This record gives sequence, C-alpha cells and structure tokens, in this order.
Amino acid sequence: MQWVRIDNRLVHGQIIETWLPYTHARHIIVADDAVAGDDLQQQIMSLAIPQSVSCSFSRVEDLGNKVMSISDGRNGSIIILFSSCADVRRALDSGFSFNSVNIGNIHYGPGKKQISPSVALSSDDESCLHYFKGMGIELDFRCVPNDPVQVRFS
Repeated sequence: MQWVRIDNRLVHGQIIETWLPYTHARHIIVADDAVAGDDLQQQIMSLAIPQSVSCSFSRVEDLGNKVMSISDGRNGSIIILFSSCADVRRALDSGFSFNSVNIGNIHYGPGKKQISPSVALSSDDESCLHYFKGMGIELDFRCVPNDPVQVRFS
C-alpha cells in the first residue's frame, strides 16, 4: 500500500506519531526536487524518523521508479510526502499512479482561500484538486487519521 500526502511541512511530528502507526509504513519517500538536491535538509528530516522506518528522497519526476525499486521484494506500506498539489500533479503526469491523496497541510498565503484549519488553496491548487477528482482520485482532507474528513471538495 502507498499513502500519498500533501503537506508543505513534509516530515514532522504528525507524520511520525500518527500516520506511520496508522499506515504501518516501513518506508517514507519525500518527493520534492529541492529536498532531493539538499543533503543537509535530508539529514535533518532523517533524524526525526524512527530507525525501524527507512527513508529516501526523490525528484518528483523520478518517483515512479523510486517506488518500484522500494516495493520490489519488501513488505509494508510506503508514505509518499509532497509539499504541493502541483508536485503531485507532476508525479501523476510522469506516470506515478495512486487512488487517493491525503491533503493534510497547505499553508495560508496571499490569494489563497482557507477551506479548513490546515488547508488554504490558491486557484491553481483548486484546479489541481479538480483534476485529481476528474481522474477518479479520492481526496482525503485530514491532518491526522482520527480526524473526520474536514472538507467535501466539489
């Protein structure tokens, strides 16, 4: 199983304390071009991850190959973290497939509309999410697993 999440914070406490136990993930992939090219950020993020869970970093366009290489012969789920809707769309357009995306945290900024306590969408984000829905991808707006789905996106 793979769990796809949009969270501009990437690796942080909610991932470690709630999503890892919920998904039973044995691996985390951070799919972010900037982080994939920054050894210091990778080291910092890796410090937060329990030793029983492996972690890797991937450029968005290389994600499909990364998932296949990790999935070969391994048991356990994979959590795939993206920092933006646009990156998830790039991965999808590059051949990475998934059935559901958890939208956990997208910070508020100028020109964005707050749709839940932790999610603020720009018009580009909204278009991206509509694209996912049109592709039959389920949208799951929750910060942590025991939260009710916070938004019904139409």
